[in-house]
Amino acid sequence: MTLRIGQGIDFHQLAEGRELWLGGVLIPHSKGAVGHSDADVLLHAICDALLGALSLGDIGHHFPDTDMKYKGIDSKILLKESYDLVLQKGYKLVNMDSTLLLQAPKIKPYVAHMRETIAAILQVNIEDISIKATTTEHLSFIGREEGVVATANVLLEKQ
Repeated sequence: MTLRIGQGIDFHQLAEGRELWLGGVLIPHSKGAVGHSDADVLLHAICDALLGALSLGDIGHHFPDTDMKYKGIDSKILLKESYDLVLQKGYKLVNMDSTLLLQAPKIKPYVAHMRETIAAILQVNIEDISIKATTTEHLSFIGREEGVVATANVLLEKQ
């Protein structure tokens, strides 16, 4: 049995008048993430974890923000394409653990939907997808609601 571990992290600025997409779910909030795509920081961190586990580069390499075909793209598409690369290499996801760092809004009401969305894309059971969240107790750019961060760790198994 061959196992590979990957870790990803992503940061996005928050701004008024933008949509806040987290884990493939639209979250009602006065601010949203700024980015070339839909700026789903959690899905981007998962993409980087998947790609990194197999030394396939990062999300910027595969989906550059200089390419207009990715302008405003749904990050669920980026996650599916990233996972397709993993499958092509003969691996599958065992499990994923992630953490969102944001002061507001509270995401607990949305976590189940995020887990379902991600599990469906990655072809695993919902029990294999973990999403946690924490604040920074009003410290730093996160605490001032200027940005959001996500981390993700994946375990892949050779088929």
